Amino acid sequence: MPPHPARPALLGALLLAALAPPTSMAAVEAQVVAQAARQASPAPSPTPLSTPRRQLYKLNTRCSLAGAAPIACTLEAIDEGMTTLYRHQIGERSFTIRISDQPVRMSLLDPSTGRWQSLRSAGALFSKNTICFNDRDLCVINPNYLNSIREDHPDLRLRGRDRVQLHFGADGRVDASCYDAGCRVTFR
Repeated sequence: MPPHPARPALLGALLLAALAPPTSMAAVEAQVVAQAARQASPAPSPTPLSTPRRQLYKLNTRCSLAGAAPIACTLEAIDEGMTTLYRHQIGERSFTIRISDQPVRMSLLDPSTGRWQSLRSAGALFSKNTICFNDRDLCVINPNYLNSIREDHPDLRLRGRDRVQLHFGADGRVDASCYDAGCRVTFR
């Protein structure tokens, strides 16, 4: 598997930064952006939007839908300035997750309406190298990605942790976060 570019760490960094002390958020963002400038080799693509889009990376990996066994999928990350799109192609089905940096928001594109719907939750399970959205509705497996986040950000209180999860409110902003067994608490 090719080495991962640093900019894709945005997803992990945003998940983890929501759990970090407030002063760490700026440091995490600065690290992610600095690493991206050094390592990313974007491929520009034309767009009618005022913010130019650029592909950050494309990865052949495995994905899971609704808790089913993982199958082959393709993940494409696209930078849109203050947001990043993660397009998942799983067989004939396509899922796009949009992550906004400030404030942290995550949403899923509804292909039938073309509208963005706020996610209920997003989480990372380090032992399985998996990031899941809306519980286990959509999960992405990457053998190196989450371990590199843990190594690149030792200051984010991850030592000895396996699960990190975020819950989003009706407005799409993070309203609760948890680690490990604390994630068994029911958010209402």
